[in-house]
Amino acid sequence: MENINLFVLLANWLRQWLEGVGASPDVIEVVMDVFGTVGALVFILLNALILVLLERKAAAFFQQRYGPNRWGPKGVFQTIFDSLKLLSKEDIIPKAVDKWVFKIAAYLIFIPAILVFAVIPFGEGMIISDLNIGIFYFVAVASTATLAFLMAGWGSNNKYSLIGGMRSVAQMVSYEIPLVFSLVGVVMLTGSMKMSAIVAAQTKVWFILPQFLAFLVYFIAGHAELNRGPFDMPEGEQEIVAGPYTEYSGMRWALFFLAEYANLVAVCSIATTMFLGGWNPIPGLGFLPIPTYVWFVLKVYFMIMLFMWTRWTFPRVRIDHLMHFGWKVLIPVSLVNILVTGIGIKIYQWMGW
Repeated sequence: MENINLFVLLANWLRQWLEGVGASPDVIEVVMDVFGTVGALVFILLNALILVLLERKAAAFFQQRYGPNRWGPKGVFQTIFDSLKLLSKEDIIPKAVDKWVFKIAAYLIFIPAILVFAVIPFGEGMIISDLNIGIFYFVAVASTATLAFLMAGWGSNNKYSLIGGMRSVAQMVSYEIPLVFSLVGVVMLTGSMKMSAIVAAQTKVWFILPQFLAFLVYFIAGHAELNRGPFDMPEGEQEIVAGPYTEYSGMRWALFFLAEYANLVAVCSIATTMFLGGWNPIPGLGFLPIPTYVWFVLKVYFMIMLFMWTRWTFPRVRIDHLMHFGWKVLIPVSLVNILVTGIGIKIYQWMGW
């Protein structure tokens, strides 16, 4: 039985209605992109509310304590009241900061977190813009987040913030290299950078099997890119208070926090698309009447739980150990994976399979 995708039906109805009222093709595409962007933004905000509570509950479980348990049943309303608290807090701007740089950084950090969702396929036919260079677009846009961290550190006019900002830039630039290299093997197997083509190529076999080494590299590098433990040196509270966020308060601080969870969902969405079959069902369970977007979300949350498990299990590493591991281990390993993948493809072609 074919699953009915309500979101695709709604999009098709809107497109047909616009055509019926005589809207031009360009206007139709703009309207569809706007609705897709609003949908992605709602998805980000809802996930942020859920993930803040989920992470606090997960941290409490790993540390054998209760976690949020006051507001609502089992503390389910805690995130809502935290959001209201942040909205009501005073926006304090220190006198000595570079005001324009300080203010813009808080908004700039959230822009790449939204833009990357334009090429993420949430389900069959559920992608805002299915670019031919989809994965390249994701990497290019995501890399601009380093600028916001540097601006926040420099604009705060605070030595702790500056050190945290520089740490963040060094860490993210260093680990972008193995992260990108880990995706090259998948592109080589697929022969395309188009997200829908990559998902379609995993109908029978998910790429996590032939590219398990690349998946491990991506998973480790993803922690560094997200500045999450055990690679959260940019905000190492024992050393530099809160790093680039030290001077921020209220909703400006909340935007950094929101961007972190938006980026977490984006990184896990790319892992799902590239290695876990995207919206394809688990092999052997395709007969279940489950929409493709449900399969996608389940896989994304599986990856999110792995990230949370790692964060609350391992202690923070030293910054020099982090840099050495990235340059001396992950980059060589990712290059070896590319070499082995290329040799495997040539052998496959030579054997005529």
